[in-house]
Amino acid sequence: MTDAHGALMDSVYRRQRWIYDLTRKYYLLGRDHALRTLRPSRDAHILEIACGTGRNLDKIDRRYPNCHLYGLDISSEMLLTARHKLGQRVQLAQGDASQFDAQDLFSQQKFDRIVMSYCISMIPAWQDAISEAIDNLSPRGELHIVDFGDQSRLPVWFKRWLRRWLSRFHVTPRDDLAEMLNALSEDVEVEHQSLLRGYAQYACIRRFTA
Repeated sequence: MTDAHGALMDSVYRRQRWIYDLTRKYYLLGRDHALRTLRPSRDAHILEIACGTGRNLDKIDRRYPNCHLYGLDISSEMLLTARHKLGQRVQLAQGDASQFDAQDLFSQQKFDRIVMSYCISMIPAWQDAISEAIDNLSPRGELHIVDFGDQSRLPVWFKRWLRRWLSRFHVTPRDDLAEMLNALSEDVEVEHQSLLRGYAQYACIRRFTA
Protein backbone atom coordinates (compact mmCIF):
# COMPACT_ATOMS: atom_id res chain seq x y z
CA MET A 1 0.00 0.00 0.00
CA THR A 2 2.83 2.41 0.85
CA ASP A 3 4.53 2.11 -2.55
CA ALA A 4 1.22 2.22 -4.40
CA HIS A 5 -0.03 5.27 -2.53
CA GLY A 6 3.30 7.02 -2.94
CA ALA A 7 3.22 6.40 -6.68
CA LEU A 8 -0.36 7.71 -6.82
CA MET A 9 0.58 10.90 -4.97
CA ASP A 10 3.58 11.41 -7.26
CA SER A 11 1.31 11.09 -10.29
CA VAL A 12 -1.11 13.63 -8.79
CA TYR A 13 1.54 16.17 -7.84
CA ARG A 14 4.20 15.75 -10.52
CA ARG A 15 2.77 18.75 -12.35
CA GLN A 16 0.51 20.23 -9.70
CA ARG A 17 3.38 20.94 -7.32
CA TRP A 18 4.40 23.87 -9.51
CA ILE A 19 1.07 25.66 -8.90
CA TYR A 20 0.01 23.99 -5.64
CA ASP A 21 0.56 26.90 -3.26
CA LEU A 22 -1.01 29.42 -5.62
CA THR A 23 -4.20 27.42 -6.18
CA ARG A 24 -4.71 25.76 -2.77
CA LYS A 25 -4.81 28.99 -0.81
CA TYR A 26 -8.34 29.51 -2.09
CA TYR A 27 -9.83 26.34 -0.62
CA LEU A 28 -7.49 24.77 1.95
CA LEU A 29 -9.01 27.06 4.53
CA GLY A 30 -8.15 27.07 8.21
CA ARG A 31 -4.48 26.19 7.83
CA ASP A 32 -3.24 29.44 9.34
CA HIS A 33 -5.71 29.05 12.20
CA ALA A 34 -4.04 25.76 13.08
CA LEU A 35 -0.55 27.28 12.86
CA ARG A 36 -1.51 30.15 15.18
CA THR A 37 -2.62 27.70 17.86
CA LEU A 38 0.72 25.85 17.98
CA ARG A 39 2.39 28.27 20.44
CA PRO A 40 5.49 26.09 20.94
CA SER A 41 8.17 26.82 23.49
CA ARG A 42 11.63 27.92 22.45
CA ASP A 43 13.69 25.01 21.04
CA ALA A 44 10.56 22.90 20.52
CA HIS A 45 10.69 20.05 18.01
CA ILE A 46 7.88 20.42 15.44
CA LEU A 47 6.97 17.81 12.81
CA GLU A 48 4.58 18.28 9.92
CA ILE A 49 3.20 15.03 8.55
CA ALA A 50 2.41 15.21 4.82
CA CYS A 51 4.30 18.49 4.57
CA GLY A 52 3.79 18.80 0.80
CA THR A 53 5.50 21.84 -0.69
CA GLY A 54 6.68 23.06 2.72
CA ARG A 55 4.27 25.99 2.79
CA ASN A 56 3.24 25.44 6.40
CA LEU A 57 6.77 24.73 7.63
CA ASP A 58 7.95 27.96 6.04
CA LYS A 59 5.25 29.87 7.93
CA ILE A 60 6.03 28.01 11.16
CA ASP A 61 9.71 28.90 10.80
CA ARG A 62 8.87 32.57 10.35
CA ARG A 63 6.28 32.68 13.15
CA TYR A 64 8.21 30.57 15.67
CA PRO A 65 11.97 31.09 15.23
CA ASN A 66 14.42 29.01 17.25
CA CYS A 67 12.41 25.80 16.89
CA HIS A 68 13.62 22.56 15.30
CA LEU A 69 11.50 21.68 12.26
CA TYR A 70 10.89 18.38 10.46
CA GLY A 71 8.75 17.40 7.47
CA LEU A 72 7.51 14.00 6.31
CA ASP A 73 5.80 13.26 3.00
CA ILE A 74 5.12 10.14 0.95
CA SER A 75 5.52 12.01 -2.36
CA SER A 76 9.04 12.42 -3.67
CA GLU A 77 7.70 15.03 -6.09
CA MET A 78 6.35 17.26 -3.34
CA LEU A 79 9.58 16.92 -1.39
CA LEU A 80 11.50 18.32 -4.38
CA THR A 81 9.54 21.55 -4.04
CA ALA A 82 9.81 21.54 -0.25
CA ARG A 83 13.60 21.14 -0.35
CA HIS A 84 13.92 23.99 -2.84
CA LYS A 85 11.74 26.24 -0.67
CA LEU A 86 13.10 25.39 2.76
CA GLY A 87 16.76 24.68 2.14
CA GLN A 88 18.58 23.69 5.32
CA ARG A 89 16.00 25.20 7.66
CA VAL A 90 14.01 21.95 7.93
CA GLN A 91 14.89 18.26 8.03
CA LEU A 92 12.82 16.51 5.35
CA ALA A 93 12.25 12.81 4.77
CA GLN A 94 10.07 10.55 2.62
CA GLY A 95 7.82 8.17 4.50
CA ASP A 96 4.34 6.79 5.11
CA ALA A 97 2.30 8.73 7.67
CA SER A 98 0.65 5.55 8.94
CA GLN A 99 3.97 3.90 9.85
CA PHE A 100 7.30 5.65 10.16
CA ASP A 101 10.38 5.51 12.37
CA ALA A 102 11.16 9.06 13.47
CA GLN A 103 14.46 8.07 15.05
CA ASP A 104 15.62 6.49 11.81
CA LEU A 105 14.38 9.34 9.60
CA PHE A 106 15.21 12.37 11.75
CA SER A 107 17.35 11.12 14.67
CA GLN A 108 14.52 12.42 16.85
CA GLN A 109 12.22 10.19 18.88
CA LYS A 110 9.45 12.52 20.06
CA PHE A 111 7.99 15.85 19.02
CA ASP A 112 6.47 18.71 21.02
CA ARG A 113 4.09 19.64 18.21
CA ILE A 114 2.87 17.65 15.20
CA VAL A 115 0.81 19.17 12.39
CA MET A 116 -1.46 17.31 9.96
CA SER A 117 -2.88 19.82 7.49
CA TYR A 118 -5.36 18.65 4.84
CA CYS A 119 -3.81 15.22 4.67
CA ILE A 120 -6.09 12.81 6.54
CA SER A 121 -8.60 13.25 3.71
CA MET A 122 -5.98 11.81 1.35
CA ILE A 123 -4.45 9.07 3.51
CA PRO A 124 -6.25 5.73 3.09
CA ALA A 125 -5.27 4.51 6.58
CA TRP A 126 -5.98 7.89 8.16
CA GLN A 127 -6.91 6.51 11.58
CA ASP A 128 -3.57 4.70 11.71
CA ALA A 129 -1.80 7.91 10.71
CA ILE A 130 -3.40 9.79 13.60
CA SER A 131 -2.50 7.01 16.04
CA GLU A 132 1.06 7.01 14.74
CA ALA A 133 1.28 10.76 15.22
CA ILE A 134 0.04 10.52 18.81
CA ASP A 135 2.62 7.80 19.51
CA ASN A 136 5.32 10.21 18.36
CA LEU A 137 4.27 13.03 20.70
CA SER A 138 6.31 14.00 23.71
CA PRO A 139 4.54 14.12 27.07
CA ARG A 140 2.46 17.32 27.05
CA GLY A 141 2.91 17.40 23.28
CA GLU A 142 0.12 18.39 20.90
CA LEU A 143 -1.16 17.09 17.58
CA HIS A 144 -2.92 19.75 15.48
CA ILE A 145 -5.20 18.60 12.65
CA VAL A 146 -7.03 20.73 10.08
CA ASP A 147 -8.96 19.32 7.14
CA PHE A 148 -12.24 19.41 5.27
CA GLY A 149 -15.32 19.30 7.48
CA ASP A 150 -18.82 17.97 6.89
CA GLN A 151 -20.14 21.26 5.35
CA SER A 152 -23.24 20.77 7.50
CA ARG A 153 -24.12 24.47 7.67
CA LEU A 154 -23.48 25.17 4.01
CA PRO A 155 -25.99 24.76 1.14
CA VAL A 156 -26.57 21.14 0.13
CA TRP A 157 -25.74 21.89 -3.49
CA PHE A 158 -22.37 23.29 -2.46
CA LYS A 159 -21.52 20.21 -0.38
CA ARG A 160 -22.43 17.89 -3.27
CA TRP A 161 -20.42 19.92 -5.77
CA LEU A 162 -17.40 20.19 -3.47
CA ARG A 163 -17.26 16.46 -2.76
CA ARG A 164 -17.59 15.51 -6.41
CA TRP A 165 -14.78 17.90 -7.23
CA LEU A 166 -12.56 16.69 -4.37
CA SER A 167 -13.00 13.07 -5.41
CA ARG A 168 -11.18 13.89 -8.66
CA PHE A 169 -8.08 14.49 -6.53
CA HIS A 170 -8.53 11.37 -4.36
CA VAL A 171 -9.77 13.47 -1.44
CA THR A 172 -12.40 12.13 0.99
CA PRO A 173 -13.50 14.38 3.89
CA ARG A 174 -13.46 12.48 7.19
CA ASP A 175 -16.87 13.23 8.65
CA ASP A 176 -16.24 10.83 11.54
CA LEU A 177 -13.02 12.48 12.72
CA ALA A 178 -14.59 13.81 15.93
CA GLU A 179 -16.08 10.40 16.69
CA MET A 180 -12.73 8.70 16.15
CA LEU A 181 -10.92 11.20 18.37
CA ASN A 182 -13.47 10.93 21.17
CA ALA A 183 -12.81 7.18 21.29
CA LEU A 184 -9.12 7.71 22.05
CA SER A 185 -7.64 6.65 25.38
CA GLU A 186 -7.83 8.71 28.56
CA ASP A 187 -4.15 9.54 28.13
CA VAL A 188 -5.06 12.36 25.76
CA GLU A 189 -7.28 15.42 25.80
CA VAL A 190 -9.22 16.22 22.64
CA GLU A 191 -10.48 19.56 21.35
CA HIS A 192 -12.53 19.59 18.15
CA GLN A 193 -14.25 22.47 16.43
CA SER A 194 -16.01 23.24 13.20
CA LEU A 195 -14.71 26.12 11.11
CA LEU A 196 -16.39 28.30 8.48
CA ARG A 197 -19.87 26.80 8.81
CA GLY A 198 -18.48 23.28 8.60
CA TYR A 199 -16.32 23.85 5.54
CA ALA A 200 -13.31 22.80 7.59
CA GLN A 201 -12.63 21.18 10.95
CA TYR A 202 -9.83 21.64 13.45
CA ALA A 203 -8.69 19.35 16.24
CA CYS A 204 -6.01 19.48 18.90
CA ILE A 205 -4.98 16.33 20.75
CA ARG A 206 -2.82 16.82 23.85
CA ARG A 207 -0.85 13.89 25.21
CA PHE A 208 -0.32 13.57 28.96
CA THR A 209 1.85 10.43 29.28
CA ALA A 210 4.97 9.08 27.62
